[in-house]
Amino acid sequence: MRTGSMNGKRQANFELLRIVAMFMIITLHYLVKGSVAVPFAESDSGVNYFAWLIEAFCIVAVNCYVLISGYFMVESVWKPGRVVSLLCQVLFYALLIPCVMIGTGMTPGRNLGIYDWIACVLPIETEHYWFATSYLLLYLFAPFLAAGIRQLEKRQLRIVLGLLLCFFSLGKTIVPVKLVTDQYGYSFGWFLCLFVMAGYIRKYGIAWLEKKFHAVLVYVSASLLIWGTSLLSHRLAGRIDAFSYYENMPYTYNHLFCLAGAVALFYVFKNSQVKEGRAADIICMLAPYTFGIYLLHEHVLVRYEWMRWLGVEQAAGTWRFVPHMIGCVLLVYAAGTAVDMVRARLFGLAASWRKRHYGRKEI
Repeated sequence: MRTGSMNGKRQANFELLRIVAMFMIITLHYLVKGSVAVPFAESDSGVNYFAWLIEAFCIVAVNCYVLISGYFMVESVWKPGRVVSLLCQVLFYALLIPCVMIGTGMTPGRNLGIYDWIACVLPIETEHYWFATSYLLLYLFAPFLAAGIRQLEKRQLRIVLGLLLCFFSLGKTIVPVKLVTDQYGYSFGWFLCLFVMAGYIRKYGIAWLEKKFHAVLVYVSASLLIWGTSLLSHRLAGRIDAFSYYENMPYTYNHLFCLAGAVALFYVFKNSQVKEGRAADIICMLAPYTFGIYLLHEHVLVRYEWMRWLGVEQAAGTWRFVPHMIGCVLLVYAAGTAVDMVRARLFGLAASWRKRHYGRKEI
């Protein structure tokens, strides 16, 4: 997803945030799907507390991704060709991975039912990749949202944003019951809210967060509040049942603490400068492949298998998980980047063939 550019030039600070966010996302999957961070009720060990502390600092990653996209899309030209590009990239992984898994004997074909194949053929409709589904819908609505944001005055945009936050975030943060409309941020509705937030930041900004120290302070404080609130709720849940609700709620994308941390981290990178040179070039070269890393390691046939391949279970519950996690995250990132480089090369060859035979046609 190429969203970190302005006037055709990619900005290394935002590209670096995309890379950092993907490292965070892989870390989240390692911790939770690898059963390294288990519910407090199942383990009161220091290892488990530390795993959840890492989770608290990483949970902002998805929100940061959407904020980056909204920040640039609100002022960019909408191109339907990007919808086609996104769909092709998702289908490449959704269809190729089962073929490779079956062809190499890693997954017996008889183990795949009709729904498994439907999820691969229709990955957007089945939410095979929930992020891709929500992001695609957001991109389809982006021109309407961007036009509205550009037309609204500061007070009007504040009111709209405030109402959206009340509906999607504030209510679930303070009400100690499961709300029917709360999807924990795994939805197009929450992405829409983040888009409006990003548009507000782009158009008017949040003055207090412009100072990097303030932004770092809010990010660290929000992360600690996520961890501390969850831990305290676990301690109190034995006495007051209502607190059991709050044990996991802070670790959801649309919780106010998570939103505050994401906005603050966005500001940290927004106001950071990456000097032009080799480092900036490498960052801008690697960043476009981050979405492919997600599509590879989160495929329905891979998302739990890579934990087994890398022996996550053996490290869970011990302090060995820390170096093991670092190694696994780096390995998954490197493998995903390599695969997506090949995918990008193949897509480039296909585009060149199409141009030679049918000429250049803008979509």
